[in-house]
Amino acid sequence: MDLGIQGRSALVFGGSRGMGRACAHQLSQEGVLVTIAARTQATLEKAAAEITAQTGTPVRYVVANITTEAGRDAALAACPAPDILVNNADGPEPGDFRKWTLDDWHQALDSMMLGPIEMIRRTVDGMVERKFGRIVNIVSRSVKTPQIELGLSNGARSGLVGFVAGLARQTVRHNVTINNLLPGVFATDAQRRHIEGMLEDTGKTFDQLWEERGSNNPAGRYGRAEELGALCAFVCSAHTGYITGQSLLIDGGGYPGTF
Repeated sequence: MDLGIQGRSALVFGGSRGMGRACAHQLSQEGVLVTIAARTQATLEKAAAEITAQTGTPVRYVVANITTEAGRDAALAACPAPDILVNNADGPEPGDFRKWTLDDWHQALDSMMLGPIEMIRRTVDGMVERKFGRIVNIVSRSVKTPQIELGLSNGARSGLVGFVAGLARQTVRHNVTINNLLPGVFATDAQRRHIEGMLEDTGKTFDQLWEERGSNNPAGRYGRAEELGALCAFVCSAHTGYITGQSLLIDGGGYPGTF
């Protein structure tokens, strides 16, 4: 299928590794002019060079932290008028909410809610004027199946999803859509850090927990980052102007509900 987005521009946060990189790769494969943003120059350089070599479409990069005004300024200086915005940020380590401080909550909100909302605020009107825009937030299945040890993520990511639910209904008539992807367990560095954060409470080894989380999924395995990348590219395509305000699970059937 021709996704109809060749020549469009995209700004992908967290694009140097994991699911963000997979999104950047698939968009680049479709001929989108991608700028990846993250905090570490070395991984950005490597990812940009490798994706460019693999897809044949030049990928640019910018060192930018979505949680800071300076970081958001830098991202938009590198990609001033994106047609596609992918908001993506790592979640915090698992923990007990009794031990979290207000600073912990503020950091979580800046990363997973307020930073993405600020990027939407600064790009959505330009998309409306150009009559094309695709905003995709990579959040987590935890907004539908909250995990007690992920309270910071449950709260902050749910706030983002709740906010865009209203905005998405205002922009869709201008061919600007806003949707959320809800990944379950994926074989990424973020999943490894999550498991490492659970070792003390469970008394199990890393290998034991890693095997359990994959095999206990209805699919019998972890998701692959490229699977989420492909879904992201489709949601960003010219064919999805009638899909907005949705939270799309990609979790191997892990969510047990009918709706």
